[in-house]
Amino acid sequence: MWLKPEEVLLKNALKLWLMERSNDYFVLQRRRGYGEEGGGGLTGLLVGTLDSVLDSTAKVAPFRILHQTPDSQVYLSIACGANREEITKHWDWLEQNIMKTLSVFDSNEDITNFVQGKIRGLIAEEGKHSFAKEDDPEKFREALLKFEKCFGLPEQEKLVTYYSCSYWKGRVPCQGWLYLSTNFLSFYSFLLGSEIKLIISWDAVSKLEKTSNVILTESIHVCSQGENHYFSMFLHINETYLLMEQLANYAIKRLFDKETFANDPILDDPLQITKRGLENRAHSEQFNAFFRLPKEETLKEVHECFLWVPFSHFNTHGKMCISENYICFASQDGNLCCVIIPLREVLAIDKTNDSSKSVIISIKGKTAFRFSEVKDFEQLVAKLRLKYGAASTQYHDVSTEIPISSDSTDPSDNTEVRSLTCQRECSKTVNTEALMTVFHPQNLETLNSKMLKEKMKEQSWDILFAECGRGISMFRTKKTRDLVVRGIPETLRGELWMLFSGAVNDMAANPGYYAEVVEQSLGTCNLATEEIERDLRRSLPEHPAFQSDTGISALRRVLTAYAYRNPKIGYCQAMNILTSVLLLYAKEEEAFWLLVAVCERMLPDYFNRRIIGALVDQAVFEELIRDHLPQLPEHMTDMTFFSSVSLSWFLTLFISVLPIESAVNVVDCFFYDGIKAILQLGLAILDYNLDKLLTCKDDAEAVTALNRFFDNVINKDSPLPSSVQQGSNVSDEKSSHIRVDITDLIRESNEKYGNIRYEDIHSMRCRNRLYVIQTLEETTKQNVLRVVSQDVKLSLHELDELYVIFKKELFFSYYWCLSCPVLKYHDPSLPYLEQYQIDCQQFRALYHLLSPWAHSANKDSLALWTFRLLDENSDCLINFKEFSSAIGRMMSDIMYNGNFTEKLKLLFKLHIPPAYTEVKSKDPSKGDELSKEELLYFSQLHGKGKVDIQAYLSQWQDELSKKEENIKDLPRMNQSQFIQFSKTLYNLFHGDPEEESLYQAIAVVTSLLLRMEEVGRKLHSPTASAKEFSGTVCASGGPSEGKTESHLKKDPSSLREEPQWSFAFEQILASLLNEPALVRFFEKPIDVKVKLENAKTSQLSCRTKMYIS
Repeated sequence: MWLKPEEVLLKNALKLWLMERSNDYFVLQRRRGYGEEGGGGLTGLLVGTLDSVLDSTAKVAPFRILHQTPDSQVYLSIACGANREEITKHWDWLEQNIMKTLSVFDSNEDITNFVQGKIRGLIAEEGKHSFAKEDDPEKFREALLKFEKCFGLPEQEKLVTYYSCSYWKGRVPCQGWLYLSTNFLSFYSFLLGSEIKLIISWDAVSKLEKTSNVILTESIHVCSQGENHYFSMFLHINETYLLMEQLANYAIKRLFDKETFANDPILDDPLQITKRGLENRAHSEQFNAFFRLPKEETLKEVHECFLWVPFSHFNTHGKMCISENYICFASQDGNLCCVIIPLREVLAIDKTNDSSKSVIISIKGKTAFRFSEVKDFEQLVAKLRLKYGAASTQYHDVSTEIPISSDSTDPSDNTEVRSLTCQRECSKTVNTEALMTVFHPQNLETLNSKMLKEKMKEQSWDILFAECGRGISMFRTKKTRDLVVRGIPETLRGELWMLFSGAVNDMAANPGYYAEVVEQSLGTCNLATEEIERDLRRSLPEHPAFQSDTGISALRRVLTAYAYRNPKIGYCQAMNILTSVLLLYAKEEEAFWLLVAVCERMLPDYFNRRIIGALVDQAVFEELIRDHLPQLPEHMTDMTFFSSVSLSWFLTLFISVLPIESAVNVVDCFFYDGIKAILQLGLAILDYNLDKLLTCKDDAEAVTALNRFFDNVINKDSPLPSSVQQGSNVSDEKSSHIRVDITDLIRESNEKYGNIRYEDIHSMRCRNRLYVIQTLEETTKQNVLRVVSQDVKLSLHELDELYVIFKKELFFSYYWCLSCPVLKYHDPSLPYLEQYQIDCQQFRALYHLLSPWAHSANKDSLALWTFRLLDENSDCLINFKEFSSAIGRMMSDIMYNGNFTEKLKLLFKLHIPPAYTEVKSKDPSKGDELSKEELLYFSQLHGKGKVDIQAYLSQWQDELSKKEENIKDLPRMNQSQFIQFSKTLYNLFHGDPEEESLYQAIAVVTSLLLRMEEVGRKLHSPTASAKEFSGTVCASGGPSEGKTESHLKKDPSSLREEPQWSFAFEQILASLLNEPALVRFFEKPIDVKVKLENAKTSQLSCRTKMYIS
């Protein structure tokens, strides 16, 4: 590898390097201790340790070339090499291309400048095709070289970054280097002859956290497959941890969470993942979550500045965040002031001429925002004007509105006309009013105390709107939060829900979308629509709005439209309850966009088959309980109680457990604060009932106590009629219990637990997502093992090992195969036994690892025929059920522990249809080895000749289902199949200690069978003879595989001219049983445990060799 020229003092270096070659201008050196017998003794050992600790390139590149000029003590390092061949190639290039040119220069300085220029040119040329696209390409190239040398992974394994750290082996810290790549966490250390090499795949990580104790002040704890690993002594531990967290979650999404990954094209190509890209992505995700912006927004710039707050008459310090379509501001503490400015609302962007360095953004509604002390404010204004086309003059026309996105600058008239037409056609069916205004209009003539309080709330909001503005660009302050906690007025709920959730942005960016989707989805019939119809009348059945066709129809349209929009989610239970409440206070189209905001942004992955998002937040909730209410975990050691009781809280935002008039106040807080509001309220409820829960003796008693509490939660200020309120219908028997007002409960949750930060929740979500998904995978594995263990005579531990190897092989295929669709064969919605499937290529790799016959020369053919035998439905895929019940049974019960008859029967089946097909490699130089393309081609062939494959398939299926097989039912083996059967036997015997006696035995058996067949055919046809084949097998007094094959190749038609003959399985079995050597060979026991352990150890290296070769 060519290196950026750097000065080296040769005087000091002579102690560590040995001279190998030299001339007037270059020196080739070898690192002391490398390539010497015994490792160079103590000196070599110390040098190796020094290289590892100091991260010297010499650890993985023990050869180097220096440039020198006569009479100079300073040398320049220009190249290094991992082996002598590589460094010699560089040396030869220098002699052929540089040495002749250097003689024409007059001064040493000119020579040095010429050499430096040449080397830099070579590095730049290599960099065009390199993955090293980091801030310091030279250092990264060196790290990449060490990474590839130490771990031997394919070049497709993209190194993202690396850190110096200590790995704790017991209580001993080992200084080394941590390498973070797209699929692996790797660590390397070399100290005083002791080498530590650790490779952990991200998909195996179940726990990732920052910890500290007496010994380790601050470290990163990684748990993988039950083993704990600790890394410490990081220079930037927070940066390291965040990158590890991102890479682990990326791997989890890619391999386990197909739905999420499919919607994330940014992560589609692992080779494009960089450290800077991951950091930018994390910032964008936090930006979108905090300001409730569409997921497509990307944070472009961040500027520290001051925002003038007109109603408070002061400048608040914070950050201006700019994306493609939004300019946002958040004060330093995040709660004091927050502003969101969509570019679609902007009329002008100006700057001041004074020293305040101010940027003024004018929007519709005669409102302007002044950002001062903006660094490089002139360049910022120029970029914003250029990018968004804002007017730069002092007076502006209202028509100069900024487009919503780049796509809208060139609108299509046809699209606009179509959307307007759809809106007109659907306006007759889509409700344009909230159901609450239809079924419970406010009667101003009958003002009671509750209505007066409602009017006072509305006036408070009107005052706020007058101060802070109204609409998407309003100032959001602490006063806004206080009013939300008190409860949003009935008349403003729909508007403010749209505003705080960010759904208003989605609706503005997609005019007419809902009308189109309603029109397209009406009349569709699928599983989602059937479930929707079943649940329609279960959604708030006590409310008059959903006792009428108006409410039911609106609910049907919204749920069906969303199922049509997002078929991956479709419809899930709890969506109907949430949508019912949305329809009460929002117009139908607004309710649809609110549902989109909840399902796709605010509660990600909640509403799918595995409700991963809800399980993750429950794990976060449990963590918060341990932190804030430690008495509960001490009393109730089983934390699953909190998960089971709180699931409905998260899925329905407390709507299913609280009276409707109280639940809507919770929804108010949720749309303003997100999941933070639900977590805070959950803690407050447990805290309120803490004494009762601590006295409960079991879970049932605790559930009863909580249900009684929910029954007594009221909203004393609710203006809803008593016929609608659920809390007012509490029986007299329960009236003796203390009533709790929802407003007081929410206020208390903010006061006690309001210090929980968004950043902490995000970190806990990421951390617990690993745990939740790995727990689901573990549950899947345990269910599979429980079912399969009934059919396979393996211990549970051995079956567990087999499952791990099977799944890991599938994942290896997705690590470095970029052309492979993401998880093409994985579907978590399928039954446990069928979630993972492998093709013939992956099966071959497993066969080579696990089969005791993998040493055979035709092992690829055996793997192919075994795969075809197992692929009963001919879909060219094997799921784990088939693999475990067939391969697991065959390779354990038959190959390893089975008797002679069972093993021979398996071999017999592999040489007759449907398993057998004639195999011939296109490249004769490879012998019996098959390429990936050939393997896949032969696996798709369904037999040969006029064989009734369906009959065979049916027969094998019936046979597998039998407890005791009848060997008489097996089909006969024809001539060509028997020839291949004989070849396979010869291949199996190769290398065995009894090889010669086995060859003699099989020759005797073959001759005996052919004579038996000849006698049998003479009885029917005297002219028929099998002498030619018998002579081939028994030529020269002994069997020879090569002679058999050569004879067949010379005259392949010689046997076809004879009448076809065949053998029954009983004939072959009886003949082989007469040879003790053959019986000993097939009944030789093999240690399954050792075989599985070796397979696990060598699986990664075997896969790596496949990709490198």
